[in-house]
Parts: sequence; structure tokens; C-alpha cells
Amino acid sequence: VQLQASGGGLVQAGGSLRLSCEASGNIVGIKAMRWYRQAPGKEREWVAAITPSGINNYGDPVKGRFSISRDRAKKTVWLQMNSLEPEDTAVYYCNIETVYTNYWGQGTLVTVSS
Repeated sequence: VQLQASGGGLVQAGGSLRLSCEASGNIVGIKAMRWYRQAPGKEREWVAAITPSGINNYGDPVKGRFSISRDRAKKTVWLQMNSLEPEDTAVYYCNIETVYTNYWGQGTLVTVSS
């Protein structure tokens, strides 16, 4: 199983980006699909999560600005990021937690200029 993240880039403050994470291979026993981010010199930070039933949760810094969603087959998870701020600059990683293991994507860089 591999997770392929995409959609990062350079955007001005106030702009939007949509990240995608597509899983290849068969994944069973999904508990949650999440996005994390890691800014330069900082620890990895949880951003958002969604369960197979569609219940979502967000970290305080992104509440009201970011939205996580997934497809019915649970093979793709998206992160819609609006009202981006320079503080959102980071490498964003997707994660799928199953009852057996955790899968991680390779990361996609988001840079927000002021």
C-alpha cells in the first residue's frame, strides 16, 4: 500500500489550496484518515481527521478554515485549505490508520507568502 499526496504549492496569504492523498492497494480495517503537517524547525502537528463514517475533527489552528473529506471507497482523502496564512507553511502528510498498521504519504509542501 502506498499513499500519494499532491496539491501543494506556493500561494499568497488569504488564498486556497486543495490537497489530495490517494491510496493504492487494498486497505482494510480503516480507523481514520488524517492530515498532519510539519513546519521548518517544528514537530509534526495533527491537522485534521475523518472516520470511515464521515465524522471529522480539526486542530484548533485550522478550525473554520480547513475541511477534510474522503471518497466512498475510502481510497482518497482531500484537505481543502482556505484563508491560508503564512503560519500554515509546512510539509503536509497524509496518514491512514488501520487496525493493523499506519500508512504515511511522502508529504507535499505548502508555502504561504505574506
